[in-house]
Amino acid sequence: MRVEIWSDIACPWCYVGKARFEKALRAFAHRGEVEVVHRSFELDPGRAKGDVEPVITMLTRKYGMSEAQAEAGEDNLGAQAAAEGLLYRTRGRDHGSTFDMHRLLHFAREQGRQEELLDLLYRANFAEERSVFDDDERLVELAGEAGLDTDAARTVLDDPEAYAAEVRDDEREAAQLGARGVPFFVLDRTYGVSGAQPVEVFAQALTQAWGERTPVRLIEGGEAEACGPDGCAVPQS
Repeated sequence: MRVEIWSDIACPWCYVGKARFEKALRAFAHRGEVEVVHRSFELDPGRAKGDVEPVITMLTRKYGMSEAQAEAGEDNLGAQAAAEGLLYRTRGRDHGSTFDMHRLLHFAREQGRQEELLDLLYRANFAEERSVFDDDERLVELAGEAGLDTDAARTVLDDPEAYAAEVRDDEREAAQLGARGVPFFVLDRTYGVSGAQPVEVFAQALTQAWGERTPVRLIEGGEAEACGPDGCAVPQS
């Protein structure tokens, strides 16, 4: 079974939701047969790379809330993150474009290191003092920590077209699936779960999606040559 997760590194509920989903997955009887794929979604698409501002400033400007309201919201998120065992800095974080991070995550997926890089990006953004925005060398360092070749990661970041189409494809697909926000979880292209739901909701979704998988129905057409574990059938003359 495949679970696809649309998320953004700048999204605190994606950070919390990933931890909750993983708790449900660890307790799932068929966890070894579940493939998790992370998809790209930008909360602030089109934002210029150098356009970086404090999170509190962004919240007051974008949502029209007071500074006190923005700080209270960050405090609540910090408490929610702590409940999942996550570190979260409620003050002093930055907000900016995540497009390059998503491009790098697509590169990491090709190398089989997507999960490792995503966790490091989340940790760097939400728990550490050094900003991950508009700092290619910081992203290269994180790529190295994730087990990626740093020169190759730098090459990706230096080319603005590298994996750009893959990011845009993910975002178009999210829109087609009806995702209006993130995190957005899609189980076997049959069930969708929106938001950082409680662990119990993810557990129920996994169980239901697994139980309702439809076996492949073969069309009757007789035997024909095919390839299998023992090789390929060779027609006899």
